Amino acid sequence: MRKSYRVKKEAEFQTVFTQGKSSANRQFVIYMLEKPDQAHFRVGISVGKKIGNAVARNWVKRRIRQSLTELKPQLKQDCDFLVIARPAVANMSMVDVKEHLVHALRLAKVLDD
Repeated sequence: MRKSYRVKKEAEFQTVFTQGKSSANRQFVIYMLEKPDQAHFRVGISVGKKIGNAVARNWVKRRIRQSLTELKPQLKQDCDFLVIARPAVANMSMVDVKEHLVHALRLAKVLDD
């Protein structure tokens, strides 16, 4: 994903945390903040140390990014959202990661059907 599609600054993360709505399943927590004046969505990915070492965390982030790239046309364009991975994601295959991420995004109403 290009930089323009990412939430990078700490202040932007905190804004989505504090003002956004959250929803979750057992693998992911999604925080979503609508921004009607925005041209396209922005996403922030957070993978904590409970997932594993740096290699494991980067592996999970790559899987999430790839899934979001594949889902890009179906995502709501006027919002910022955060994807927070829970420890169960560390042992999942790519297909499972995408399936559970789709479920979490639907719960958060970020994914258009």
